[in-house]
Amino acid sequence: MKRILSLLFLLLAAGQGLAIEVQAWQTQGGARVMYVHAPQLPMVNLRVMFDAGSARDGGLPGQARLLNELLLEGAGKWDADQLAAELESRGIEVSTHTGRDMAQITLRSLSDKNILTPALDLLAAMLASPRLEEDAIARVKERTLASLRLASQSAEEVADREMMSALYGDHPYAHDPLGTEAALEMTDRTVLQAFHRQFYTQANAVVALVGDVDRTQAEILVEHLLAGLPVGEKAAPLPEPKPVKTRRQHKDFPASQTHLYLGMLGISRKDPDYFPLIVGNHILGGSGLTSIMGEEVRNKRGLSYGISSYFSPLRVKGPWMLKAQTKNSQAQSTLELMTALLRDFIDEGPTAKQLEAAKKHLTGGFPLKLSSNSKILQQISVMAFYDLPRDWLDTWPARVEQVTRAQIRRAFRRRMPMKHLLQVTVGGGK
Repeated sequence: MKRILSLLFLLLAAGQGLAIEVQAWQTQGGARVMYVHAPQLPMVNLRVMFDAGSARDGGLPGQARLLNELLLEGAGKWDADQLAAELESRGIEVSTHTGRDMAQITLRSLSDKNILTPALDLLAAMLASPRLEEDAIARVKERTLASLRLASQSAEEVADREMMSALYGDHPYAHDPLGTEAALEMTDRTVLQAFHRQFYTQANAVVALVGDVDRTQAEILVEHLLAGLPVGEKAAPLPEPKPVKTRRQHKDFPASQTHLYLGMLGISRKDPDYFPLIVGNHILGGSGLTSIMGEEVRNKRGLSYGISSYFSPLRVKGPWMLKAQTKNSQAQSTLELMTALLRDFIDEGPTAKQLEAAKKHLTGGFPLKLSSNSKILQQISVMAFYDLPRDWLDTWPARVEQVTRAQIRRAFRRRMPMKHLLQVTVGGGK
C-alpha cells in the first residue's frame, strides 16, 4: 500500500511539473546520460541509443535496422537460443527499434542485483559483441523481406513511403528504415561489422535510465555497460532537407478507398517555433474528431471515418503530414476540402476558444506522459538523444500555456507556405 500511495503522489505531482527530477552527466567515453531515480517499484528501465538510424544507411537502405535487429540474435558466448533462454529465465525484457535518427535497445529488469547484474552483462555483450552469424543474418533478412512484402500490400504503408520519398528526395530521411530488397541482398556480414564499428561507439551513444538504483549505482552500471565499446566519434551532422515545390502525385492501388496525404517539411526537435506549431497542429488536426479537420471533414460531411495531422520532429526537419481515407468517388472533393481548410488555418489561425480548449487538453493530458516508468523513460530518451534541457518536462506545460494566437499565425505563415505543399494519393480515386 505504501508503494501504491507513493506512486500516486508521484503521478499527481508530475502533473504540476514537480516530481520528475532529471539528472544528467557524460560518461568517460563521451556518452550522454539522463537518469530519473524511481524507487517506488523494484525495477530498472534502461535504453541505449545510437545516432545510427536509417539516415546512416548510405547506399544500402535497411542496414541500420538489420544490424539493430541482430543484437538479439546472439552475442558474446551466447548464441541466439542461449541468449533468449538467459533472458527468459530471469524475466528480463529486451527489445530493439530503429527509426530514421536512432537505433535503440531497451532493457527492463528487476533491480535486485542477482537479476540486474546478469541482465547488464547480457546487454553489454549485445552492444559490443553481436555474433552476426550467417544463419541469423539470413533469418532476420527473411523476416524483413516478409515485412516489406506485407507493407507493399497496404495502401497506407505505400502512401507513407510515397510521401516521404517525394518530400525528401535524395535526403537520408527519404527511405523507410526497412530498406529495400535489393539493398538487403547486398548487405552481408562484412558490411554489418563495418557499420557496427563506425556507429556503435561510446561517443555516439546516449543512455536513458529510470529505476530503483541511486545516482552512484547508475553511474557505475552505465560505465560498465558501455565499457566494451570503442570510444569512437559522434556521427557527422545530417544535412538540412530542402523544401520541394508544390505538386500532386497519384499511385494506383487496388482498393475501394483512397488514402489522401498532405505534407511538407516540419520541425526539428530544437525548433524555435516548436510550441506554436505543436499547439496549432493540435487545433488543426492533431486532436482527432474535435479538431478543425475532424469537425469539417468527418463530423459535418462524413467524408472520412478518421482524419489527423501531426509533426514528427527529428534531428533536422521532420515531416508534417495530414492524412485521411475516403471512398474513391470522393477522393477529389475531400482532398480539395482538406487543402482549403489548411489554407484557411494558415491565413487566419485559431480562434481564442479553440486555443483555450487545446491548451486545456494538452496540459491536462500531460501527466499521462509520465504515468509509468516506461513512459518516463520514453520522455527522457527523447530529451537525452536530442540534447534537450533537463527542465524540459518541468517547463512543458507552462510553455504550452504561453502560446498565443498571434504566435501560431506567424509560425504557420512563415514555416508552412502552401507553395511547398505536397499532395499524395494512393488508391483507385485519381
